[in-house]
Amino acid sequence: MKYLVLALLLTATPALAQDVVTYDTDQSFDDVAFGLESAILDQGLVVDHVSHTGEMLERTRTDVGSDVVLFEQADVYSFCSAALSREVMEADPMNIGFCPYNIFIMVRPDTPATTTIGFRSFPDGEMKKIEALLDAIARAAIGLEQ
Repeated sequence: MKYLVLALLLTATPALAQDVVTYDTDQSFDDVAFGLESAILDQGLVVDHVSHTGEMLERTRTDVGSDVVLFEQADVYSFCSAALSREVMEADPMNIGFCPYNIFIMVRPDTPATTTIGFRSFPDGEMKKIEALLDAIARAAIGLEQ
């Protein structure tokens, strides 16, 4: 049984990396963060929470026995859309599992002149409306408006 679980984990891992949409820019982390906050507000939405994931991982790095610096900076912005959330959850109440919606910003130590913004993609169906919203926000944040 443990080999079956291990095999499933090993085969599932690559799919996780493919389910992320990212855009790279030479803009600073702070400029992208400002752009992201502005783009969220421009959609009539409110940032519910900013998770300072990079700071937490750096602060706890030695506590967990690691010497790997993952990010120079990394934040995750969480927010929701009442109208779109209602729409996708009326189509399938299990879509609650995708809310709130998140967009991350990160700078990696190996590419300090590049800021990456991105989000998880969603399954086909109603959730593609949310994915389109996240894509529009991420693109607007770095000036790639469609």
